[in-house]
Amino acid sequence: MKFGIFYEHQLPRPWTEESEFETLQNALEQIEFADALGIDYVWEVEHHFLEEYSHSSAPEVFLAAVSQRTKNIRLGHGIVQTPPPFNHPARIAERIATLDLLSNGRVDFGSGESSSEAELGGFMIDPEHKRDMWEEGLRVAIRCLTETPFTGHSGKFVTMPPRNVVPKPRQKPHPPLWVACSRRDTIHLAAQKGLGALSFAFIDPEDARHWVDDYYTTLAKEGVPMGDAVNANLACVTTFMCHADEDVALERGLEGANFFGYSLAHYYVFGRHAPGATDVWSEFQHRRAEHGFSPEAVQAASQNGERLGAKIVEEGDGSAGLRGAIGTPDQVREYLRRYEDCGVDQVIFTSQAGKNRHEHIMESLELFGREVLPEFKERDERLQRDKAQRLERVIETVMARKPAEDHPPLPDGYTFPAIPRALADRFGNDDFHRMLDDLAEQSAVGPSQLDELLRGR
Repeated sequence: MKFGIFYEHQLPRPWTEESEFETLQNALEQIEFADALGIDYVWEVEHHFLEEYSHSSAPEVFLAAVSQRTKNIRLGHGIVQTPPPFNHPARIAERIATLDLLSNGRVDFGSGESSSEAELGGFMIDPEHKRDMWEEGLRVAIRCLTETPFTGHSGKFVTMPPRNVVPKPRQKPHPPLWVACSRRDTIHLAAQKGLGALSFAFIDPEDARHWVDDYYTTLAKEGVPMGDAVNANLACVTTFMCHADEDVALERGLEGANFFGYSLAHYYVFGRHAPGATDVWSEFQHRRAEHGFSPEAVQAASQNGERLGAKIVEEGDGSAGLRGAIGTPDQVREYLRRYEDCGVDQVIFTSQAGKNRHEHIMESLELFGREVLPEFKERDERLQRDKAQRLERVIETVMARKPAEDHPPLPDGYTFPAIPRALADRFGNDDFHRMLDDLAEQSAVGPSQLDELLRGR
């Protein structure tokens, strides 16, 4: 089983002029340290307008910075919003490929569609169409990454003529593909489309077993790959803080973990938000009972239990929280072994949450890297080898189902002219054509009238 660290760039109020700067700089330092420890992945979200919950609106920029400060850790887009009003698919492909080249082939391409009014409404996306937008945008982005040239597309949400989208990624045919899964049926969808399932949700290991079994069964029986390769993996997110003293671990990690869940639910479930004015942290503190969320928040979230991302764990004493992997090395080890036993491929840690302190996160990572990580790494090589052998024929069968029309041919004789050449074509102006031909000849051997023409463009 592999491990990742997850970043929303949470920033509870109150803010100073330095708050966002410090949050991003601390995250870079944490990831650089995690890379040195041997942690496998960093996952960076794309969210818009979700103040306090997530200040990560340009993950491609942040991950590019990470790529230059790390050597081995994989750079996970967790996720890119692929509905075209968020990001044009050609621009997605260009950014993914450039990051893959800068990082020497370390990119994982997760995709998603969002489900918050803040984001969907902000980009004027009808929630009824967001799933179709996600799929069409992702399919076109994959084709832009892999086709030389991209042969064009005319769809409901994207229309684009043939162009050779450059650069191309270092990983062939493209970086591993994932999809964010905040509902149970999305994990099923991920398997149907040969995508890795990023379960950004707080589910217990024993609950995860059902989704692991369904994922691999569905992949074998129904999988038709969306991309040109299958990424048969399922990852789960958990809150995380490790310390030799359990009480210290809880003191350092539990409030931030609870705020993570509360602020998520504020935007996705029960909140009413005034942009630039609502103080989510103050509301959290006001509503929070002595040991967790207030009864009102727990009830509101439980009424939306089909959303894995809104799930709140109720402890045995009646308090509510998101404890996850918060505890001593032995407690964290035991908890993670349960995920490993269930067949989860990756556990992703959320430490940068609420007002968790940078130095505590660094201490937690160091302790985990020293006392827990080595035994999982030792087993991982054998488990990955066994899994590859077990799935070899399954993946061959799944890839054989990919329809040829996923990559339509380039129209015969397709070219596109420069704008002046198109004007000459449109008006049938032979003199204009001859002038352009002369410019082409002159520009091949040195300065010409072309320089003057280009300066005036």
